[in-house]
This record gives sequence, C-alpha cells and structure tokens, in this order.
Amino acid sequence: MPHLFRKFIFVFWGGLLIFSSGCWYVQGYRKNLVKNLPDNQLYVYVRTDASWESFCQDLDSADVLTDFPLFKRFAEWKGLNRHLKPGRYKLNPGMTARHIVNLLRSGRQSPVKVSFHAVRSPLELAGRIGRRLEFDSADLARWLQDSLWIQNQLGFTPATLPALFIPNTYELYWNTSAREFLLRMKKEYEAFWTPVRRARADSLRLTPVEVATLASIVQAEQARFKDEWPIIAGLYLNRLHRNIPLESDPTVKYAWNDPGLQRVYFFHLNIDSPYNTYKVAGLPPGPILIPEPEALDAVLQPARHDYIYMCAKEDLSGRHNFAATGAEHQRNAKAYHRALNRNQIR
Repeated sequence: MPHLFRKFIFVFWGGLLIFSSGCWYVQGYRKNLVKNLPDNQLYVYVRTDASWESFCQDLDSADVLTDFPLFKRFAEWKGLNRHLKPGRYKLNPGMTARHIVNLLRSGRQSPVKVSFHAVRSPLELAGRIGRRLEFDSADLARWLQDSLWIQNQLGFTPATLPALFIPNTYELYWNTSAREFLLRMKKEYEAFWTPVRRARADSLRLTPVEVATLASIVQAEQARFKDEWPIIAGLYLNRLHRNIPLESDPTVKYAWNDPGLQRVYFFHLNIDSPYNTYKVAGLPPGPILIPEPEALDAVLQPARHDYIYMCAKEDLSGRHNFAATGAEHQRNAKAYHRALNRNQIR
C-alpha cells in the first residue's frame, strides 16, 4: 500500500508539472502579450552588443508586455537566447510570445525614418542623427573627424564634407553603424547628382562641390523666402563669371564663427580667412552650411539677369533689393542702414 501511495503521489505531481508546463506552453501560443497603448507604437530594441540577460532587462524595463515572465520562459524554450539579432522591431496588438519570438529571430526590423534639414555643419548633424539611431553622436563625430578615411572612402576633405549630405528623409535600420551611415550618405549623394545635374554644373563651369558651396551661400543669404534663391544664385554666378569678389556677409560670419551676427561692420571684413569673400576672390574652400536640395537646384537653374548687388530691404521683411549698378545699390544700402539705426539694431 505505501508503495502504491508513493506511486500515486509521483504520478500526481508529475502530471501537475506536465499540466503546468503545458499551460505556459499553450499560453505562449495564445495569450496576447502586447500592451494596448493609445498609439500602438510599441517597439523592442535589441542592442548590437546585448547579451540575453541585458536584453531581458531592457525589455522588462520598457514595460510593453503584459506578461514578461511568460515571454522569457517561452523565448528561452524556443532558443531565442541563442539567436538574438540586433535591431528595432515593431510589436503589433494581438501578438503572442510565439509571434514575438519569431519576429526577433527573423531579423525583420522596422526601419527608422531619419530626417535632417537646416543643418549648419556635419558635427551638428551628428548630434541630430545620434538621437535617432543606435550609435551615439560621439561615434559619428569620430568618423567625421577622420580626414584620411573621409578622403579615401568618401572622396571629400573636411572643408568640402558638408557637400556630401543631401537633406531629406531616409529610412535606415536602427542598428546602422556610424560608418554605414556615412557610406549610405555617399550613395545618396551619387544618386542626387544625376547626369542631368552634372551636365548643368559643367555648363556653369562648376563641380558638384562648388555648386554646394555656392548653394550654401545662397541659402545663408536668404533663409526665409526660397523664391529668391534662383535670383541670388544668378547674382553670385554673375560675379563669379565677371571675376568680381562675392562679398557675401554670411561667409564673413562663418569666418568669425558667428552665424548669429546681425550687423557686419568694416572691421569684420578685415579678418584673414579663406572664407572671407570680401578679401578672397572666388568661392570659399567649401560649403558654409549643408544646403537644401532646392538651393542646389537653384544654383543649377539660376535666374537670368544682370544683378551683381543685393541688399536687405529697408522694411526688414527679410527680402532683398537687387541692383545691376553701384549707384542703385548704394541707394538701397543707405535705406537699409537707416532702418537698422531707426530700430536700434547693432
């Protein structure tokens, strides 16, 4: 009898264990584990260097699952702890542990949309991109400051590097490395510079980098009203082709490293810098900001006119008066300076 009792106890607990195991197994296939949040924008992030335990800690802290212990047990049973793939994965309502495990094992990431516009420098860009992808801004900054790699792999110098970046919205995988990001930007640069655009640049006797340099000046001169870009581009091209110094205030501000400078005085114009287009003829060594595609196209398709002078309008609207003669320009300049003095802008 004792023997039969022990056998019964063994069978009972064994059956209970099998039953409980079967419960979590079945739950792994049936139970919805994704929390129902208003926007349903739930993502799982697997860092490139993540161990199974560190990933589990991150996932538990993210608080996106209704039953984290069930997921972990089911995932380990399915061997996910040996097959983690880095990336960013979107969770959808109704997903079970099985769905999530299969997604993470497959490597089917949800790409990140990365946009950048109105960026002054590659280092500023690094700060923005570093907030959207796995790598941090310091990692990208290190690549940007490796002049030998930039020249050998990208074909740019530190001065011309801003021309590489074409502002737009790009889809990238979250775990894209800083190096991969720069190589992707090189591909986008080559795609932007189609044979048609290169032919237009040739007709203006400019290289793509020189187009970007001039476009950066055009954009810096007029940050608000893009309809003026082709006019300003035509003006500076007139100066270039007539061997007249550009005399662009934004290049002087760049030389002084003071883009917020409101008023340029004569002493500002004496700075010794290759970016001071009052003292140095032709284009500066490279772009003074990362120009928008519309600014690049404005240079490639400039307005045709005889203007060689421009001055901000005296109504301080942000628009410009354009002139073909020095006398006309002087009248425009005097009206503008009277407006500055009247408004106590120093």
